Amino acid sequence: MLKDNYYIEPTEIDRLVFEKLIPSDHLLRRVKAAIDFDRFREKVRDSYSPDMGRGAEDPVRMIKIEFLEFLHNLSDREVLKQLQVNVAFRYFLDLSLDSQLPTSGLLSQFRARLGEKRHTALFDEVVSQARQKGLVKDRLRLKDATHVIANVAIPSTIGLVARTRQRLLRSAGAYAKERAEAEEERAEQIRQMSDDLGDEDRLLMRIEHLREIVVWADELHQRLGKPLGGPTPQRKRFAASLELAHRILDQCDHPHQPDRTLSTADPDARTGKHGKYYDGYQLDISMDADSEIITALATPPANADEAANAKTLIECEEQAHGNDVQALSIDGIGFRGDVLRSLMNPQGPALAVFVPPYEFSSYTTPYYTPADFHLEKDGTVLVCPNEEETQIRYRNSKNTGWHFHFKLSQCRSCPLLAQCMETLPVQFGRGVIKNDYEAEYRAAWEVSHTEAYAQVRQQHPKIERKLAEIIRYHNGRRTRYRGHWRVAIQYLMTALVVNVKRIVRLLSLQPPVGFCQGVANA
Repeated sequence: MLKDNYYIEPTEIDRLVFEKLIPSDHLLRRVKAAIDFDRFREKVRDSYSPDMGRGAEDPVRMIKIEFLEFLHNLSDREVLKQLQVNVAFRYFLDLSLDSQLPTSGLLSQFRARLGEKRHTALFDEVVSQARQKGLVKDRLRLKDATHVIANVAIPSTIGLVARTRQRLLRSAGAYAKERAEAEEERAEQIRQMSDDLGDEDRLLMRIEHLREIVVWADELHQRLGKPLGGPTPQRKRFAASLELAHRILDQCDHPHQPDRTLSTADPDARTGKHGKYYDGYQLDISMDADSEIITALATPPANADEAANAKTLIECEEQAHGNDVQALSIDGIGFRGDVLRSLMNPQGPALAVFVPPYEFSSYTTPYYTPADFHLEKDGTVLVCPNEEETQIRYRNSKNTGWHFHFKLSQCRSCPLLAQCMETLPVQFGRGVIKNDYEAEYRAAWEVSHTEAYAQVRQQHPKIERKLAEIIRYHNGRRTRYRGHWRVAIQYLMTALVVNVKRIVRLLSLQPPVGFCQGVANA
């Protein structure tokens, strides 16, 4: 339950200590002056009961403690140790020298209470304050991503199955203790029996045992029914363990499926490729090119579609702030027809997209290109430069266009054959692929030859430096938590800290109020 007032007037001794020991240009003094943290209280008010429970710790103070954690790369315990002796921390939190501190367990409970949704609201609030100060513009967004390694050791398939079984039995033991203990004894017997067998046979025995346990656990889950008053944490763990076991069995039955669970400790982590293969997540951000403030971010699994996420980032920002972004700069991964169409769509983001057109830049030929072949309005008839027509077509292998074929007889006697192809094929005439996204590709290619494109691409390295700041100075390469929503909280808070530092920097560069008028009158 939230209290009506959390403010405690500092004593004269507190003021004297803060004034004497904390320099006037200390970062935390500048952060406190630049950011209105009290506005965060309304963003988290709905996570507290208005009239039930004992008085809660001030949520604004807890958010500030989170801020200090990610600003200085501290754990929950480390930040509380610093609060005991660090005068600047106490000044930032509005704590007197005699104030009591929260426990480290309360910090983890606070993160879970707020969850990803409210941490996103906190991040958006900082961006909103930057917009109100005139720092964030809507002229151009820079978008890029980097890889984030999960904080887990990836087990072998045998180890994965064994840990899944152990997790399921541990959660099911709360409802059927004797059966769970019996299955654990059988698991030990299987381990001893299979010591001298090959890995394939050992794995098969463990999979069959897990399959039997899952059948029993499904029956147990049905017998328990829906709990009155909603599921308890214990029941949620059982349901999550059972779902994970089903997923592991399915990928054992289909070993070549792309979306594979890697670990029971972090079942949301996936395998992706960023230069080389890695296990974890992506850190995907969108940044204002003028202020270098991060305006949106996402932490999808490593195997997610990074290019398609560009539209999501823009839409999330526009929904949160009601603004209208004008343009987007993205790496060559965004030169994809469906991505370009979704970003340029007048009914959607309606963005001017600046992307390196790597497919068009190397496409040169002395012969007729697909652009020289005319497609009729209904899309079923293709006309060649010699006015020959064909309706022979099929979808290409990537399902991004129609592959048309002319008959051999049409091409054999064509007077333009030498301009169309080097040699005549044996079975068919000229083949032409008419891409569904030809207009989008052509538009992006034409933009890449403008002066505006050159200027925008000169600004793109800013976002690479921003990602480098997160990785280098805020330990962003590895996750400190496990599970997607916890990873999202980590990078939302990291981006919030990076944004606050940038806001403080930008405000320090601005002339004081009345400075320009004074210069004009001089």
